[in-house]
Amino acid sequence: MSSAIEINGALAGLTVVDLSRLLPGPYCSMMLADLGADVIKVEEPGRGDYLRDFPPKANKEGAMYLAINRNKKSLTLNLKTEQGREILFELVRKADVLLEGYRPGVMKKLGLGYSVLEEVNPRLVYCSISGYGQDGPLEQRAGHDINYLALAGILGFTGTGEGVPSIPGIQVADVGGGAMPAVISILAALMARGKTGEGQYIDVAMLDGAVSWLNMFAGKYFVDGENPVPGSTMLNGGIPCYNVYRTKDRRYMALGALEPRFWTAFCHAVERQDLLDRQFDIGARGHEVFNQLEDIFVGKTMDEWVEFFKDIDCCCEPVNNFTEVFEHPHVKHRNLISEMDHPTEGKIRQIAFPAKLSKTPGTIRSAPPALGQHTEEVLAGLGYTNEEIKKLAQNKIT
Repeated sequence: MSSAIEINGALAGLTVVDLSRLLPGPYCSMMLADLGADVIKVEEPGRGDYLRDFPPKANKEGAMYLAINRNKKSLTLNLKTEQGREILFELVRKADVLLEGYRPGVMKKLGLGYSVLEEVNPRLVYCSISGYGQDGPLEQRAGHDINYLALAGILGFTGTGEGVPSIPGIQVADVGGGAMPAVISILAALMARGKTGEGQYIDVAMLDGAVSWLNMFAGKYFVDGENPVPGSTMLNGGIPCYNVYRTKDRRYMALGALEPRFWTAFCHAVERQDLLDRQFDIGARGHEVFNQLEDIFVGKTMDEWVEFFKDIDCCCEPVNNFTEVFEHPHVKHRNLISEMDHPTEGKIRQIAFPAKLSKTPGTIRSAPPALGQHTEEVLAGLGYTNEEIKKLAQNKIT
């Protein structure tokens, strides 16, 4: 028999007030919402999250907004007004978490800094996500994912052997350096609060998170002092057994045969036992092996290679496009794509919560909200009357 928490999620009963927009903050709050938290997305009246306007649009809403704002309620609130701030204080008194992604100092100027809200609710976990953190020489500098990856050194050794940096297809610093550390830190702070009864402040910097992703390569650098460059290391194209190869139809296969048994299986499969001892060749010798593997892979189409390697355990897979990913039988089996009805956008597809919790699974319970969709509901929950709610709208507070 399922318990109430199994139905509602691991974080059922927690309230998150989310003042963030665009990608890092909303992705973080979506993870918490998928796990059952009640997320109230506080948006600027008349405009809201900028992603709502980004093309393409499903109908009225931007597709990227729809992708990361499910399971939330939308409350419009003008935080530049005294009455708007008072309403936020009321929300914070009952909340467990406040999440914001403004430039450092903005919340303090609004009168909503941690020192103020801590007085309102000492149990509050207050998380700020910013590019460079709340202090330091770059504190006020504007930035985006590409900038954090550049400064973190990640772009410097990502790319081709010619040394040209390649921009990753996803926002590694935004999600991996910002959103995910925020999720982890919020959950850790909530656990600590369970022991101490006190909330705390969390300073998440996307640059810091991106730098932390260097850990394995940094370990090597701290020993040998060598700066990695594109196509120079074991895992960025510097060795033949871990690389991408173009096929006959100008698609690509990704070979990841790092362990000797996988390389051995690969060499036997393509009948090149002469390459068995050349798995980790580098420099001119490595380039020679790479050229030979290029000649091998260009002999078949990508689909032919997929069929060829289907029963061979050698870590060789196709470089899929999105259509192939979302139609892949394994992705379907793992239930990674969900479809839901949206009142204005019709049927929309979503990528599901990525981890499988046996008793408290992540769930998609409600569609991404329209701007201000839950304003009346949230205010009524705070005790406002219908007349007061109408007056707040007339005065452009909500």
